[in-house]
Amino acid sequence: MTQAERWATRLGLVLAMAGNAVGLGNFLRFPAQAAKNGGGAFMIPYVVALILMGLPLMWVEWTMGRYGGHFGHHSCPGIFQSMGRSRFWKYFGALSLWSCLVIAAYYLYVESWCMVYCLNSLVYGFQGMNVDQVRGFYDWLTGQRDYELLAISGWGMFFFALCVVVNIYILSRGLAKGIELTSKIGMPLLILFGAVLAVRGLMINQELDPEAKASPFTGLNYVWEPKWNQLGDASVWLAAAGQIFFTLSLGMGSIHCYASYLREKDDVALAGATTAFTNEFCEVILGGTILIPIATAYLGLAGVQEYTQGGSGFGLGFFVFPTLFNKWGAFAPLAGFLWFGLLFFAAITSSLAMGQPIMAFLQQEYGYTRSRSALAFGGLVLVLAVPVAVLHQNSFFDEFDYWAGTVMLVVFALLETILFAWVFGMERGWNELNKGAELWIPKVFYYIIKYVTPLILILILIAYVAEPQGGWHSVRAHNWTSWEFSSGSMIGKILHKDLDERLHKALDENQQKDEDKRVDPEKIRSFYAELRWWRNVDRITMVATFVFFAVLVYYAWRRREIREAGI
Repeated sequence: MTQAERWATRLGLVLAMAGNAVGLGNFLRFPAQAAKNGGGAFMIPYVVALILMGLPLMWVEWTMGRYGGHFGHHSCPGIFQSMGRSRFWKYFGALSLWSCLVIAAYYLYVESWCMVYCLNSLVYGFQGMNVDQVRGFYDWLTGQRDYELLAISGWGMFFFALCVVVNIYILSRGLAKGIELTSKIGMPLLILFGAVLAVRGLMINQELDPEAKASPFTGLNYVWEPKWNQLGDASVWLAAAGQIFFTLSLGMGSIHCYASYLREKDDVALAGATTAFTNEFCEVILGGTILIPIATAYLGLAGVQEYTQGGSGFGLGFFVFPTLFNKWGAFAPLAGFLWFGLLFFAAITSSLAMGQPIMAFLQQEYGYTRSRSALAFGGLVLVLAVPVAVLHQNSFFDEFDYWAGTVMLVVFALLETILFAWVFGMERGWNELNKGAELWIPKVFYYIIKYVTPLILILILIAYVAEPQGGWHSVRAHNWTSWEFSSGSMIGKILHKDLDERLHKALDENQQKDEDKRVDPEKIRSFYAELRWWRNVDRITMVATFVFFAVLVYYAWRRREIREAGI
C-alpha cells in the first residue's frame, strides 16, 4: 500500500468519517422524528439506542475495516471474506456496494436541490414568498406535477449533472487531496453555519418581533424536557432506534472502507467513539437547536407538529424555512444561504463516502486507476439516477429510499454483527477492537455487541416486515387472528398498500374541491396504476443491480484464484 492510499492526518480521517455520518437526516429527520414522537419522550430511547446499538455498530465497522485493510481489502466483499469461514460472505459484502450505488442515485439528486436553494437564497430568490410559492419553486426545479408520471426540469437536470461531476472530480483526487480535504473544509463550515443559525434562532424575541407566536425556548424545552409517561409506547422506541441507526450511516460499508486505510495498530476505539459523538453534536446540539425552536417561534408547536407528521422534516426544511427567514429582514438571504449551505456540506461529505467503496473495489479487484474508477462510479450512478430524476418521486425515488436507504441497511448491519461476534468470534473481535486502543471500552460492551445489538436489529427488522395497521402502539388492542399490515410495513410496501391509500386519499380530496378545479378521476386512477407498474420495474432493476455486483465479485475472485495459482 502506498503512502497516497493512507489518510494524511487523524483529524482528517475523523472529519471524513464524521462527514460520512453527518447527513441531511441530522438536520431534517432528527428534529422531525423528535417532534412527531413526543419531544422529550423521544430523547430517552434515543440515548439508550445510541449506547446499545449506535456505538457498538460503529466500533464493529471500524474494527472490521481495519482488519480487512491489513489483508489489502478496501471494500466489504473482501473484508467480509477475510473474516468469514464460508465463500458466500463475500456476496453478503456485495450488499454494501449495492446500497452505496442505489442510495447515491437519489441522494445526489437531493444534494443538487440543496445547491440550488443555497444559491437562490443568496440572490434574494425567496424574498416575499409564501409556502405555496416556495413549493412552486421546488416543483419547477424538479419538474413535479400532480398526476403526471414524467417530471423533467432542464435546470434541475443541469444542477444534478453538476453535482455528479463535482463528486466524480473530488473522488478522482484521492483520499488525502479529495475526500479528506473536502471534509476538512466542509465539516468546520457546516458547524459554523449551524452555530450561527442556532444562536440567531434563540435570539427571537416575542416583544421585539411582532410575528413571533412563541419563544424559541418553547421548542427547545419540548425537545429536551423528559416525558416519562410515554416510555411505554413501543413506536417511540422503534423510531429512536431507527434514527440512531440511520444518523450514523451504519450498514452501508462506507465506514469499513474508510477504516481499511488505517495501519494495523491505529486506534479504532477512540476514533469510532469520536466519530459517533461528533455526529451526535451535529444532530442533537445543532440540529435540535435550529429547526424546531425557529419553527416553533413562528408557527407554534401545533404548526410544527403539522409539518412533521411524516417524520422526514423535508417540508419544514425546504418549503417553510425560507419563508421564516424572510422575517429576519436584511439577514434573510444570508440565513437561507447558511441553512442550505449547511445541508449541502452534509450531503456532499456523505455522497463521497458512497462512491469510495465502489471505487476501491474496482481499483483493487480490476486494476482500475483512481480516475477511471471515479468515472465508472459516475456512469453506474447515472444508469440508476436518470429514472430518479425524470419520473415522479413516488416511483424510483421512494423505492430506492425505502429498500436501499432503510431496510437493507438493517439487514446488512445484522449480517455484519453476526459475522463479527459469532463467525469471526467475539473474543477475537474484542481483542482486535482493543488493539492499539487509547480509549478503555467497558467490558459490558463485549456482551452488548454479542447479544443485545443483534437482538435490537432483529426486532427492528420484524417491525419493518410486519408492522400492523395503526402502528405498534395499537398491538395490545389488536385482533391477532386478523392481523392487517400497515402501508409502511415491508409486506404492505410489497403489496403497494401505500399507493392504494394515496389513491383513495387523492380521490377524496379531489371530490371535495370546487367543480372547476377537479381533476378527472380516471386520470388519477391511471397515474397510480402507472406508478404501480414502474415500481415493479424499479424492484426488478434493484435486483438486477445486486446480481451485477455479485457477478463482479465472482469474477474478481476467479481472477484472484488464477493469479495465485500462477496460471
